[in-house]
Order: sequence, then structure tokens, then C-alpha cells
Amino acid sequence: MTNVRTIILGASHWHVPLCAQAMAEEHDMIAVGDDDVSRVQVQELADGWGAPVEADWRKLVDLPDVGLAYVFGPHEGMAEKCMALIERGIPFVVEKPVGTSLEDLSTVRRAAEAAGVPATVPLVQRGGPTEAWLAKAGRPTYQRASFIAGPPARYLFNANPWMLDPVKAGGGCLANLGPHFVDLFLRGCGEAAAEVDSRLSSVLHGQAIEDHASLIITTPEGREAIVEVGYAFPGSPLKRYCSFTSVGESGFATVDSDGTATFTALDGTTEVDKINVDSDPLYDPFVRNVARTLEDGFRGLPTLAQLEDVMRPIWRAYDHQHGGREHA
Repeated sequence: MTNVRTIILGASHWHVPLCAQAMAEEHDMIAVGDDDVSRVQVQELADGWGAPVEADWRKLVDLPDVGLAYVFGPHEGMAEKCMALIERGIPFVVEKPVGTSLEDLSTVRRAAEAAGVPATVPLVQRGGPTEAWLAKAGRPTYQRASFIAGPPARYLFNANPWMLDPVKAGGGCLANLGPHFVDLFLRGCGEAAAEVDSRLSSVLHGQAIEDHASLIITTPEGREAIVEVGYAFPGSPLKRYCSFTSVGESGFATVDSDGTATFTALDGTTEVDKINVDSDPLYDPFVRNVARTLEDGFRGLPTLAQLEDVMRPIWRAYDHQHGGREHA
């Protein structure tokens, strides 16, 4: 459904510019909300959409005939905003992790389900080139994902300094980057996490949030994933380092940081290709899928229940920051 009256909360979030053109073309953007409406990013979005800006998000959710909302911004307070939208029956898109605890997310999920309010989450790696290539290996028995983004100081320069505050963000690189890759594994193998080993570190940058994290996730069938994420890459036009491997019943698939992708089948033959590993372009088609599926309750897009399965081992890692095995 296109041209639905749409509001956005937390417009200074760094993902919003990646969505802006699709939002302009697919929705009727009627209002822009942010804690600081004077930010250049917020003003540019408002000017581009021809929409007014407002610092008080409560005024936006009470606007007449709102048909869709996007919830970005600090993770602290996300749950409150989502609950307000649910009370008004407004479908919404909300950035992961939907709060600063599993309970925040669970509360929102239960309320949305009880009220029948559609909600979805931009887990944009779904359906992207990396997931499609790894799927060549079949249902994963062992999978590894490494995704190392730039230093945390970049959030000081893109109007999101709250990302360095564990109270407002809930965590660091694990809560921010980890959900995409935990989701790829759980979605690929069709199981939930049963056991989780974790290590979190803030040694490199000495911030209050972690800049490196490793998870080992084991499913009830014994399938295993290693997920490594971090803010350990230098500030660079390259933006990040990433690499992925997956082994399944069909063979062994790999993706390297430069996009080189290989698949070796069980008969020993190897296929080589080049794919785009940049996740930024995946936000535009996500927004268009939101518009396409709004009438069907976002059918086929990530659900809050799926995100809850993803976030459970991640929040458990924060509960046990010194490591050790824990049942999820």
C-alpha cells in the first residue's frame, strides 16, 4: 500500500538516509520527529519530504489518520514509543533491538500480537546477496560470520552519540551488529539457540560499550554458529571487514570482504562469483517491501517474534559478560 500517511520517530538515526528516497516514493511522509529538530540531517529530511518537524514524539502519534510509523533513535524509550503506537492501532517498523532488554522487546511483541497491530524489523540481510550465496551450502551445520565495522567514535560525528552510552543503547557492537548474523544462522537452520558461549571486550577503544564480541551459538540438534562483530575497523572508505562461511548438506560456501564468493559442492567442483557485501543498499528495497506488504500485515518480512529469538542469546551474553556457557 503506497502513499499511506507516515510518521518517523528518531529521524537522525544513521540508517534513515538509506531509506529516505524509498520513503518519499512509497509513503506520504507527514511528520518528522527527533529529540533535536535542529540537526542538519533532520532538517534536510523534512525539507526533502515537505514535512514538519517535531521534538515531542507524543504529538506525532496523535496526528489524525496515521497509517504507518517508523521508530528509530535511541534504544532506550523504543518500547514506550511502540506501545503508544500499538494503543492507537498504528502499524510500525522498528529498528532492532527494540529497547535495552529482552523484556522490552517481549512486552512490545506480546502487546502487538494481542492487539493485532502489524510490526516488522529491518533485518536487511534477509534476502540479500550474502544470505543467498550462503544458502548454496544448504541448511547450515556450521556457520561463521565476521563483521567488523568502523570505530565507535563515528557515532559522535553522525548525530548519534547515544550509541556510546550503554544505558541509552543497551550495549555496543553486539546489540547493534549481531542481530543480523544471528538471524541469518537461526533462519537458515530453522532452529532456536539452545546454548550460548560469549566473550565481550572494550579493550581497543576503552569505551563504556564493547567494541568486540564473539558468540558461539549451538542449536538443539548441535548445529553451531560463530558470530564475531566489532567496532575494530579503522575509519576508512572501505567501511568494514566482513567474511562468512557456511557448511551444509550441499557443500561449503564462503564470502570474503571484497565480495569474492565461492561454493564448493560435495563432488569437489567449485563455483566462484563476485557479490555486493555492502549492507547499505539493502534498506531501500526493505522500505519498498514495507509498502508492498502493509495491507497483508507485513507478510514475509521479519516479525517481532523472530527478533525475540535472535535477541535472546544476545541479551544473555550481556548478562554474562565474563563468558561461560548458558542455556538460552
